[in-house]
Amino acid sequence: MTATAGTPVRVGVFGLLGSGNLGNDGSLEALLGHLRADHPDAVVDALCGGPEAVTARFGIPATRLHWNRAEYRTASRAGAVAAKGLGKLVDVFRTASWVRRHDVVIVPGMGVLEATLPLRPWGFPYALFLLCASGRLLGTRVALVSVGAAEIRNRPTRALVRWSARLAAYRSYRDTQSRDAMRAMGVDTARDEVYPDLAFALPAPPAREPSGEPGPVCVGVMDFHGGNDDRARADEIYERYLDGTIRFVRTLAEEGRPIRLLTGDRCDATVVDAILDAVDSPLVTAAEPVSLADLMKEMAAADTVVAVRYHNLICALKTGTPVLALSYAAKSDALMARMGLGAYCHPAREVDADRLLEQFRTLEKASAALRRTLVERNLDAARQLDHQFTALAAAVFPAADRTHARQESR
Repeated sequence: MTATAGTPVRVGVFGLLGSGNLGNDGSLEALLGHLRADHPDAVVDALCGGPEAVTARFGIPATRLHWNRAEYRTASRAGAVAAKGLGKLVDVFRTASWVRRHDVVIVPGMGVLEATLPLRPWGFPYALFLLCASGRLLGTRVALVSVGAAEIRNRPTRALVRWSARLAAYRSYRDTQSRDAMRAMGVDTARDEVYPDLAFALPAPPAREPSGEPGPVCVGVMDFHGGNDDRARADEIYERYLDGTIRFVRTLAEEGRPIRLLTGDRCDATVVDAILDAVDSPLVTAAEPVSLADLMKEMAAADTVVAVRYHNLICALKTGTPVLALSYAAKSDALMARMGLGAYCHPAREVDADRLLEQFRTLEKASAALRRTLVERNLDAARQLDHQFTALAAAVFPAADRTHARQESR
């Protein structure tokens, strides 16, 4: 189905949006900003994890991603198992019905082609496969835009992800490792490009002017238990991460540094509570961000940031605030290297509080030079994302819409 002259282009957005993950919603916000600026007549709606939240915040109609409302709960009883099985069948028709109403469906950013956090094949990977297969069968262009990818060992998940990528009409990645991973999994990436994460297109508040005295430190936390391949030692990983973070926060508080704890997903609140219980100091407080804009506001007011979640790192980098990454995947290392801070990474699975403090102090000594570097890298990221949106429009938007956009710009 294709838009004709005088008919608004119909754009669908797809993903685990509105489900409490600030990074996912930030990617959607960046895409909607582009659509409203360059395709103002487009009719946009979503198929997503939290439709009520997406409609309330972004003002677009939204449909629930899964027919089974308990899709991401563990099913132990026979009735729950049967409901999940039925849901998989119903979702085939629900997804196809939604896809056929659109000219273009966009998956904005997010790590949709990776399994660096615990993931079951018949959850989101299956949903993404249904989307891309429906698009190919029904003639609706599906675009995976600045997405993250990683090699996947689990065979069912690997197969679903590989076929999703193959069936998409357009692919771009947020780092070269993602493109290399898809190539290694059997996807022809010869025409696929690499661009920065979509969140770099969001506006950022001005960074704090350092006073010369030690100032606030933001610590972004995560309910981190490792990835798909770490299930056997998930509790051990979590305890080591939490213990190292607590020791780090306690030391800074004892030195008189104000600490602001930040989350990136609603599930991270348990980690914040554990740190506040363990470190009894008025200098340690917690924010309740509901968007990447909230995170950037907090980080712009800080001297330094230490963070785990990928989009917490982006928020710090975007504001020009020096950041130390507690890295849980290659994507974090790649992001930090791309922005000139590759030396400031620490493994989230093996947090060593003493080593972390040493790296933190080195980061702070280099702060002035790193802030200058981040100004330059952010300008480059903005230019690359302009190219991304131009390439996306040329690849997947109907010719009638592109002609209208050119006429409007004259």
